[in-house]
Amino acid sequence: MIGMIWAVAFDWADGLIARKMKGRTSKQGFFGGQLDSLIDIVNYGVSPAILLLSYGKFDPIFLPGMFIIISASAIRLSYFNTFGLANGKKYTGMALDNNNMILVFIFLFEGVFSAEIFTVILYISCLGLATLNVSQIQTPKLSGQTINVIILAIYTLVITAIYSWKLL
Repeated sequence: MIGMIWAVAFDWADGLIARKMKGRTSKQGFFGGQLDSLIDIVNYGVSPAILLLSYGKFDPIFLPGMFIIISASAIRLSYFNTFGLANGKKYTGMALDNNNMILVFIFLFEGVFSAEIFTVILYISCLGLATLNVSQIQTPKLSGQTINVIILAIYTLVITAIYSWKLL
């Protein structure tokens, strides 16, 4: 969970840093954008899919969910890379970084439910997130705005403290 939330923090930070680099060529920017998409699929598609599969003790019933999460992530990023932001301000479909922010929050309640119930909650949550990722809803771009970066930083530190405490 700590790694998943820090992936979001580093993803937001790398874009801010890259855009402020002096002398960056358009080819370097294009390369960075492609690399960012690959990393996004791993962070926000493959990682939640592996989380779901491993939490489900690798039962084959979780394979369709894993496939749906990864597929939705690839579709979401391909759509964004092709069409960009709607009206230059909003994403079409929920941005993938929200997957990790939401899953990390959901996992705070793992101990409240039995393992069987929580597994169902996790499966349904992952499918719901995948659906939102490829939906036609318009969501605001959160990264890049100072207040949102501050909120993410606080959320990241609080989540890190909570999960670090749980590890003790």
